[in-house]
Amino acid sequence: MTDKKCKDAAGENDSEERREADRREKERRDVVERRAGLDRRRGPGRRRSDDRRSAEEGEMTEEQFEFLMAINEYKRLNKRPFPTWTEVLDVMRALGYRKVAEPDGIR
Repeated sequence: MTDKKCKDAAGENDSEERREADRREKERRDVVERRAGLDRRRGPGRRRSDDRRSAEEGEMTEEQFEFLMAINEYKRLNKRPFPTWTEVLDVMRALGYRKVAEPDGIR
């Protein structure tokens, strides 16, 4: 094959590959957009509780803020960016939380 024919064949392959990559990228964006739309829905009759709504909007109760500050203090003192659940329970106990009532349903 001559050099010109090789270059033409290579050019066709490049543009074909580019079109295929563009098509795959568009399909991927479409899937991500559809998924994002589904994540925002909670479904019929499912509303956030007042505590949940205020926490998501950045408003906290004093109790929530105290817990957050205690966790941050623990992480700073122990150089732990992600404490384990056992460590979180230890922080809660240090704040004075004790199990005194029967368990309530998780909401």
